[in-house]
Amino acid sequence: MTRKTQVTVVGLGPMGATMAETFLKAGYTVTVWNRTASKAGPLVDQGAALAVSPAEALEASELIVLSQLDYQAMYDSLGGATGALKGRVLVNLSSDTPERLRAASTWAAGHGADLITAGIMTPPPGIGQPGAYTFYSGSEAVLEKHRETLAALSDVTYVGADHGLAMLYYTAQLGIFWGTLTGYMHALALVGSAGITPEAFRPYGTETIGGVAGDGPMGYVRILTEEIARGDYPGGENSLHMQAVSADHLVEASRAAGLDTTYVDAVKDLFWKAVGQGHGTDGLASVIEAIKSGPAPRESTPAK
Repeated sequence: MTRKTQVTVVGLGPMGATMAETFLKAGYTVTVWNRTASKAGPLVDQGAALAVSPAEALEASELIVLSQLDYQAMYDSLGGATGALKGRVLVNLSSDTPERLRAASTWAAGHGADLITAGIMTPPPGIGQPGAYTFYSGSEAVLEKHRETLAALSDVTYVGADHGLAMLYYTAQLGIFWGTLTGYMHALALVGSAGITPEAFRPYGTETIGGVAGDGPMGYVRILTEEIARGDYPGGENSLHMQAVSADHLVEASRAAGLDTTYVDAVKDLFWKAVGQGHGTDGLASVIEAIKSGPAPRESTPAK
């Protein structure tokens, strides 16, 4: 196979190691660096070159892909080798806050490097597999130069020049993922308190989750998106006040079953906050106004 453009991978945890292996399988020459050099052994056996220092890792390639715990790890790893950053493209797939990503872009530019921020939407086994995708933000021209190489890892989804956008998209998606699955786990615990097995309940949970995301009568992702885009939240026979009362019942049933109510308390409090702001006769989509209004002390939940 023809050897392709070089790439350096910094950080060889489960994600980084899989990325490096994926690049190797795609025919790229790969240099790797990790604080614990022994983690590079399997990759070296597959043909990767092990850099003995961060500076050597940077000098080996124009394209530097980082997969670490957070952005502080990038500073810890490369901060002593900033002289080797000039002319490099740093593609950081580590997790952090949008503001820290924006600050990192300034830091990189100050040392003559281009930073592309990224949020990869797949666990390690999905890297290089169909359906995997990654949000990227920063310079579109710089990203396009390396699109083919990065496409070996996943589909390349560019979301804008603002370096914080990739992480905004990434964390927003995690919020949906965790919220949905936490709600499902709470449901399993609730019905399980009456001896109902997870497998017995799974078809109903699957129907609800799939229906919410679909285009049918329960397609609330579509419905809420349209209502929020319009800024109009019709309630009709399904008012938010009625749903807030139902949220009370969910909390009470959960407590009676001896369950932790942290998750359902948060939902209940958010619903009643929106009711208290005048949205009781509106629909569920009006809760976004309570979310956008900022945090409120838990004890300030409006009286019902």
